[in-house]
Amino acid sequence: MRRATLAAFVLCTLTHAPAWAQKTYLHCGRLLDMRSTKAQTEMTIVVEQGRVVAVQAGYAMGSGTDKVIDLKNKTVLPGLIDCHVHMEGETSKDNFLKELTENPADVAFGSLDHARKTLLAGFTTVRDLGGSGVNVALRNAINRGQVVGPRIFTAGRAISGTGGHMDPTNGYRQDLMGVPGPADGVANGPEQCRQAVREQYKRGSDLIKIASTGGVLSVAKDGSSAQMTEEEIKAIVETARDLGLTVACHAHGAEGMKRAIRAGVTSIEHGTLMDEETMKLMKKFGTWYVPTITAGKSVADSAKIPNYYPPLVTPKALSIGPKLQTTFGKAYKAGVKIAFGTDASVFRHGVNALEFQYMVEAGMPAYEALRAATVSAAELLGQTESLGTLEAGKLADIVAVEGDPIQDIKAMQRVRFVMKQGVVHRQE
Repeated sequence: MRRATLAAFVLCTLTHAPAWAQKTYLHCGRLLDMRSTKAQTEMTIVVEQGRVVAVQAGYAMGSGTDKVIDLKNKTVLPGLIDCHVHMEGETSKDNFLKELTENPADVAFGSLDHARKTLLAGFTTVRDLGGSGVNVALRNAINRGQVVGPRIFTAGRAISGTGGHMDPTNGYRQDLMGVPGPADGVANGPEQCRQAVREQYKRGSDLIKIASTGGVLSVAKDGSSAQMTEEEIKAIVETARDLGLTVACHAHGAEGMKRAIRAGVTSIEHGTLMDEETMKLMKKFGTWYVPTITAGKSVADSAKIPNYYPPLVTPKALSIGPKLQTTFGKAYKAGVKIAFGTDASVFRHGVNALEFQYMVEAGMPAYEALRAATVSAAELLGQTESLGTLEAGKLADIVAVEGDPIQDIKAMQRVRFVMKQGVVHRQE
């Protein structure tokens, strides 16, 4: 009986080979593997067990059980990486009311749609820079294969001081919202800052996000003043480093940026009002810049709609938003390290590729803009061994677009194929 059962199992295994036993051959008409500045034509990428196992010239074929995907009329690139998104929410006229009416379950179900749209737009990896903690659960659900979405590296809850950009009680009745502390991402003084970092580490965050200055969409009058001391930021960076975490810093004003750079943060997000001294400091310390030009344009446009934002927010959006693209152009010309990021959520998820267009408009060559969303973004994430280029051993995160993005960067808005870790999620 046992022999018969074993024989049946072996026969079943031989006749129904697991999906991983099958190789996939992608025939690429034009390939930008991001290792070279020049596109290669008539290339084949071979994928097996979720990884690239070969990239070779010509249109190679496998055995009868292998799969062939025809991308001969497309440009193929590594999966894109957006280093600044917020998967939990999306802009709307009633966004501030939702904070009082939506439960975590409502936020979670909404985030599923945001994740799907992001992946289908070709962004196979994102860095989520702050939410309620639903973002951690979303990351885990995606990693388990329960839901569809990009690979997420999340900061959990972001951290700032009382009244700072990340204080969730700004603009609300005190008796309704209470007095938040380090567990809520509100920390004052070095000791509370250390505690706040440890709280996010305990909850499963992949990195730490802070706000060293005011922000645009928080219900507070100042969007650019420094709101954390250098000692507080140092305490956060040191604690994060001890726990193996990097620190991303939201900042619009120059003084808050300088404090954060000197304290050792890994990246400056937005950086709207940075001056020449700030840029020199960033180059000296090797600090990354994640510009989020699309966010600046979006909030400025939304602020022109009557009553879209609360009265305290509208003037900040009109003042700060339009300056981001110009600042980005200056930072690029100054030689600051740049990684792609959009702040998706203050505009619709799934149109992240608009950022490429704005980067090129500001003076960055198309190829460099693409590197910012692949090679550079992977370096910022500390994931260069798995992401950023198409070569043997890397994860099979692959996208294809209609047209040639080197000649027309808007081609990045015409994604027609998406593969994440060997699994096809979009094919047109």
